[in-house]
Parts: sequence; C-alpha cells; structure tokens
Amino acid sequence: MSGDDAVFTVRVEPAGWEFEAPASLPVLIAAQRAGIRLPSSCRNGTCRTCLCESRSGDVAYRIEWPGLSAEEKAAKNILPCVAHAASDLVIEQPGATRLVVGGTAAA
Repeated sequence: MSGDDAVFTVRVEPAGWEFEAPASLPVLIAAQRAGIRLPSSCRNGTCRTCLCESRSGDVAYRIEWPGLSAEEKAAKNILPCVAHAASDLVIEQPGATRLVVGGTAAA
C-alpha cells in the first residue's frame, strides 16, 4: 500500500489503546471510528484542544500551517484533528476516553 491507501497503527498512551489509521483520514477521525475519543473542538487545527505529543512515528498535514509553533513541531507535538498518519504512531493523550456502546465501553 502507498499514499492514501496505507493504513497505520496508532497507540494512545497512557491507556495503551490501539486503532488503525488510514493515511486518508485525520488521526482524530480514525480514532473516533475505532471507538476512541480524543479531546477536540474545532477540527481544523486552530483551537489546539487536541494537541498531544507524538512519542514515535510521523504525520503529514494537508493544510499549510496547522496551528503549531516551530518549537512545538520540534518537540513532536501534533494536532490529531488535521494530522494524517504517515507511519505507525504512538501518541500521548491522557484525556482520551473510550466511547460507550450499549452501556459498556467499546472493546
């Protein structure tokens, strides 16, 4: 697979939850489809509610400047609402939660 057809694995720490993230989708949307809610608000890279640290892996942005300072980019911070996985990722997001399905947390 290459380009938008590629699918990567994202692990959310400290919970250790994993989900598949197609390169064609922002990480935030891929997480939601897998039953994981990451903090978010604007979904366009300006509010910074979803800001988190990328411990490993790479992302690509399809917008010119995704609301991160040069220092934040250098520190491996990402905005999952506009970041697309470009490799397997590990992100640090203590505010992540599991979506509830039928009275129990999604597996």
